[in-house]
Amino acid sequence: MSKNISSLSTRSGIKNNLFSAQQKLAREANPDTAKQLLADKSLVGVANIESSSSFYDFIQGENADKKAYVCNGTACLCAGTQDKVKNVLVEQFGNDEVGHVSCLGHCYEASAFQVDGNNYSGEEIHNIEALIDAKTKTLVIPKGKSLDTPVLLVETDDVKAWYQPIFDSIKNNQSEQLLEQLKSASLRGRGGAGFPAGLKWQACKDQVADKKYIVCNADEGDPGAFTDRYLLEHHPHSVLFGMLLAGYLAGSDEGILYIRDEYPLAIENCQSAIDELIELGLIGEEPLHPFSFSIIRGAGSYVCGEETALLRSIEGQRPIVSVRPPFPVVSGLFGKPTILNNVETFACAHWIINQGGSAFAEMGSEQSAGAKLVSLDYSFNNPGVYEVLMGTPLKQVIDDLGGGFRYPIKGLQIGGPLGGIVPLEKFDLLSIDFESFAEHGFLLGHASIVGIPESMPILKFLEHLFEFTAEESCGKCFPCRIGSIRGLEMIQAVSDGTKINRQLLDDLLETMELGSLCALGGGLPLPIKNALQWFEGELKDAFSEETADE
Repeated sequence: MSKNISSLSTRSGIKNNLFSAQQKLAREANPDTAKQLLADKSLVGVANIESSSSFYDFIQGENADKKAYVCNGTACLCAGTQDKVKNVLVEQFGNDEVGHVSCLGHCYEASAFQVDGNNYSGEEIHNIEALIDAKTKTLVIPKGKSLDTPVLLVETDDVKAWYQPIFDSIKNNQSEQLLEQLKSASLRGRGGAGFPAGLKWQACKDQVADKKYIVCNADEGDPGAFTDRYLLEHHPHSVLFGMLLAGYLAGSDEGILYIRDEYPLAIENCQSAIDELIELGLIGEEPLHPFSFSIIRGAGSYVCGEETALLRSIEGQRPIVSVRPPFPVVSGLFGKPTILNNVETFACAHWIINQGGSAFAEMGSEQSAGAKLVSLDYSFNNPGVYEVLMGTPLKQVIDDLGGGFRYPIKGLQIGGPLGGIVPLEKFDLLSIDFESFAEHGFLLGHASIVGIPESMPILKFLEHLFEFTAEESCGKCFPCRIGSIRGLEMIQAVSDGTKINRQLLDDLLETMELGSLCALGGGLPLPIKNALQWFEGELKDAFSEETADE
């Protein structure tokens, strides 16, 4: 990252941030002139503007500014629906007006696509002309299924009463008590890493600085995951409560939601919730704790889900991963202490504050407290969002909640494109918690569950994973940037009769795992290794007998 650009970007602030200004460049009649004007205004070089803008799918390049986009995410790929979808869109708009997008969060229905910024799925591809004429808005996800006593899927009936615990604490000067409640809850980050949220908030509170930020990572880019989308669309006040609480406890007066461009209704509903808080006088200049929210709209980049890349993105820099330390709680957005958590982590805070940290900690398993949202894709008879207690057996989720599968599957990928591939014989051994998955060599991650059909060659699935990583790599570190390409080449060469050298592949995976700067390159080897272990019989014909030295 460039500390100079970060400092310069601070001048514009969040409301006039450099990244959002770059997104407007693509709509200018003369983008080159506009880039020069923006560079002059921001006191940065045109090369800096070009470097950042060219990174994003939806700002610049061959995939930008298309009439329609086809979802090529893992769930839609496994459902086998997208060739048909693309053919219909190409026939309607022409090949030059149809692009691709990594996931639209419609994994529960498949056949996903976007037209004029609105998302569709399922049978809607058969009514394309009617959709265009009606300019139908994106449909919300079907209602999620919660626990008997919901933790995350609680309805917000009275907005003022919803936020009252924060303002009561401010009046009574009880910030330390609230922070202790959060720490005693043993809430671990729900974005996949599982770091204790209370420790992160305490660390930011302990920093001495003239400005601090609260950032919500709503760039839910894992194909197969749509739990964050559900919360943003159906329960935005749960997320805003958590951010406002974090601001109060850490000493911040500004919160930013970084929401992916592919979730237009989530952006709309969150902005409506923010406007409601302003109208009710709960945020702004007058309340006991002045606080403001801003929404930053993403522009089509998976790696912006990595916390340091996301922060660089907001600053208008090229969103490449930063070396840590320093961690964001010390030097985050614009070099200031920053709390950055994902959507579901913030959404847990309301129940914890109202019911008590110890009550939350008592739910779930020993090392994974509380409740968790899981998303079940199109392969299930009952797909959708479900709220379960941590520690719930995976088989119970599959059979009792998901209703089993609508077609034969050979395994599940859980936790997104970097999550493990779980074979059928492991279903009975896993439960929805961090330790169970780690113990058996898998990854819970976002708890997105995608069924891999029996009819899909596992080699094709691995090709998809390497291709995704190669496409989405930020390019900063060699193991990820080059390793993903080399792995993709190995697999694609099989169709031409070239066998994969197993030792070379093992060496490549080890290099990526140990040498990559972030979880994109470092996480890809996990599902590849799982496939090599559990689907060895299916893959044996793809490998040669020779060693690397030969």
